[in-house]
Amino acid sequence: MNLVTVLVGVAAIAYGVYTAWARRSKPEHFRKLEPMKKFWGETGGLIVHVVGYTVVPIVVGIVLVLSGLRGGSLF
Repeated sequence: MNLVTVLVGVAAIAYGVYTAWARRSKPEHFRKLEPMKKFWGETGGLIVHVVGYTVVPIVVGIVLVLSGLRGGSLF
């Protein structure tokens, strides 16, 4: 087990979960959300933002945790 890789993965998952929570409770804190909505439209901008700041970090975090538990190293 590689503890550093697992911890980075847990941090990525936590970041993704935090952005999901914050987008619902404090959407005004996301400076990049409004420009994305203006560029890609209301729905498209929200989808790009959700994928980039919530889904990708959670998926990368899961992959890193699993890799770290199997002995894989990030560095």
